[in-house]
Amino acid sequence: MDTPTPLVAGNWKMNGTSDQITEFKKLVQLLSGNSSAQCQVAICPPFTLIAALAAEGAESVHVGAQDCHAELSGAHTGDISAAMVADAGAKFIIVGHSERRADHEEGSELIRAKAQAVYKAGVTAIVCVGETESERDAGKTEDVVLGQLLISLPDDATSTNTVVGYEPVWAIGTGKTPTVADVAEIHTAIRGALVERFGDDGHMLRIIYGGSVKPSNAKELMTAENVDGALVGGASLKAQDFNGIIEAYRA
Repeated sequence: MDTPTPLVAGNWKMNGTSDQITEFKKLVQLLSGNSSAQCQVAICPPFTLIAALAAEGAESVHVGAQDCHAELSGAHTGDISAAMVADAGAKFIIVGHSERRADHEEGSELIRAKAQAVYKAGVTAIVCVGETESERDAGKTEDVVLGQLLISLPDDATSTNTVVGYEPVWAIGTGKTPTVADVAEIHTAIRGALVERFGDDGHMLRIIYGGSVKPSNAKELMTAENVDGALVGGASLKAQDFNGIIEAYRA
């Protein structure tokens, strides 16, 4: 059976003005100088930098967005649609990140609607799921994650238009990481749910891990069962650090 092509995606979050374009260019140079990485690479900057990064025309690094509205247009002052970021050059859009779920009280039904908007715009959705520390301590990790997954993923999700991002909320930006065995266990549970729902294509849907991924632990985490790449926060802001994570996919 074929295996998915891994994806290593950087999420710059609310960081970066035009000066940050320099780090993007450094990343492109690093990848151009060592193109042996067997994975896709993407950077998801703030909305304000999407067009500028896409204009660099880097074949080695795709550009994505961190969120979008559930509608493709309309009277939604201050919001950005999937069609708009696609027009700016985005190839991926993150939806359902835990910081959106927590800070903006976004539920899984809304995430599902956003994913459907992403599909309509012809872009790939990175649909995020993950448990809090209290949910983990209560032994509810699998129930929470699979419950979010069931509602957040549209019925027309495919391995072409969707990537699942598993991020334990308690590990994001904290320096804490689950064990490799823990990551493999929940990723395998997610894989089982995807295959049950989508059949053979569920084997090809990429499941990427996020949560304090850095060069020092990337190789170990990326080789865990059913881990098809990484969703990287802070470490993606520096080209050298991000390239160190990509190194996990170099022969």
